[in-house]
Amino acid sequence: MNKRRAAGLRLCRPERITMAQTCILRGSSQRALAKQLIDRAPVNAIITIREMTRNVDQNAKFHAICSDLARSSFAWAGKRRNAEEWKVLLVSGHTVATKGQVEIVPGLEGEFVNVRESTSRMNVSRASSLIEYAVAFCASHNVALSDDSHQEEKAA
Repeated sequence: MNKRRAAGLRLCRPERITMAQTCILRGSSQRALAKQLIDRAPVNAIITIREMTRNVDQNAKFHAICSDLARSSFAWAGKRRNAEEWKVLLVSGHTVATKGQVEIVPGLEGEFVNVRESTSRMNVSRASSLIEYAVAFCASHNVALSDDSHQEEKAA
């Protein structure tokens, strides 16, 4: 089975327009196919062009780093944290380190909540930056990373 089909991506096929089409613009042939799809699109069709979001390898690597931190004896704010808590801490820290906007708001029950960036909406370069930040954080705090955390990420 084609890897793209297995990953749930549809190839650009101008002869068949389905409810949704996804084209990854890697070169001139994909751009030409995308233009053909636009020419054949029905009235009121919606076209969205956006940067590719982080990929499966990046997601797996970041979650492996969060899990490595959770398994380590390293404590933050006086206690060991689970992987989900490390994810929140790393994303928040990365946002501050890269001069992003951090917003702490009162929660529904009077607690404070960090309304943070979503990792699933990060583009590939932003996700790479987050991974670099997380690896550097671990190195500076002597947290050993597993083989899954050390695997080289792929651009797409």
